[in-house]
Amino acid sequence: MTAALEASLARIDRLDPELCAFTEVWHEEARVRAAAASRLPLAGLPFAVKGRAGIRSYAARRLIAAGGVPVGATSVPGPGTPWQTWGQGTHGRTVNPWRPDRTPGGSSAGSAVAVAAGMVELATGGDGAGSVRIPAAWCGVFGLRTSAGLLPSPDRTGLATAGVLASSAERAEAYLRHVTDGYVPQPARLPVPAVYSPDLGFASVTPEVADVTRRAVGRLVAAGAVRLVPDPCELLDPAEAWFAVRAGRPTPSTERLRTANDRTLDALFARAPLLLAPVAPTPPHGHEGPGNVYSTALTWPFNLSGHPAASVPAGFTSDGCPAGLQLVTGRGTDAALLGMACAVEDALGRTPLSRAACGSPP
Repeated sequence: MTAALEASLARIDRLDPELCAFTEVWHEEARVRAAAASRLPLAGLPFAVKGRAGIRSYAARRLIAAGGVPVGATSVPGPGTPWQTWGQGTHGRTVNPWRPDRTPGGSSAGSAVAVAAGMVELATGGDGAGSVRIPAAWCGVFGLRTSAGLLPSPDRTGLATAGVLASSAERAEAYLRHVTDGYVPQPARLPVPAVYSPDLGFASVTPEVADVTRRAVGRLVAAGAVRLVPDPCELLDPAEAWFAVRAGRPTPSTERLRTANDRTLDALFARAPLLLAPVAPTPPHGHEGPGNVYSTALTWPFNLSGHPAASVPAGFTSDGCPAGLQLVTGRGTDAALLGMACAVEDALGRTPLSRAACGSPP
């Protein structure tokens, strides 16, 4: 993997001044680690960590123990920008590698950009409201938010769990295999019975995003990857409940809302093992912010419920930006979700590296 490491470092040096995905790059430390990792399972696989504290995370420590080599810390939103979804890298504001006037999403902004630009194949992330799935969707890569409780999390509210951004669902298996104990692959049995919800019953989704995800689901059905179960998914808008839990001040009203959604999801997964929906209700917005539309509308229901959820590239909107298809399965079924994601990805095809990575002006 020494050649892979050098290629990774060279791409970072070449592309990061424009994309601003990293806050730190550890050239010499990575080379030392790689020299000692050749006989370990990951054999020196380069990966990135989310934020400066990411190197101390449980997932990063497990990947390093398995022979992974951290190459640097990726950007997250800067101080004083709690609701901005762009990161702040060493060279400036992190940009979407498909369109630099658009955000890459956040807060795992730099991790998504690093993968989309081919700087690394794997990067750690964290997801408390959609912070893995949204940047994965907007940068055209695979993203997985793990089940609540699967991995240690510093978030006392229980909303945020560890996650991974990867060049493919197949590549993400290296993450689950080495950060969890007793991982057993679970290839999907096709077609997978699935419920498709274009809006989860409450969200306002732009027509272009709705069309991309609808067509992606149609391709999955035509390919025999999924079999749609004609059942609606009608959740209540969880925004009030999410804010109450994040603030540590749940009320009887917000707890009733949360319980109602949990019951709806429990009933749904008793009928079908897979829920499909858009990841974000809009394409990537400009760097000035999303306005009055919450990018998290379709992701934070599952931070509240604790389900594992993934983003698989679904296609592109007319502005040249990727959109993601969200896959959700029952609590604790992360290996099964990854198996289904691999099948979905095989049917839809993988998104190529971003234009910036392929040499077009970023």
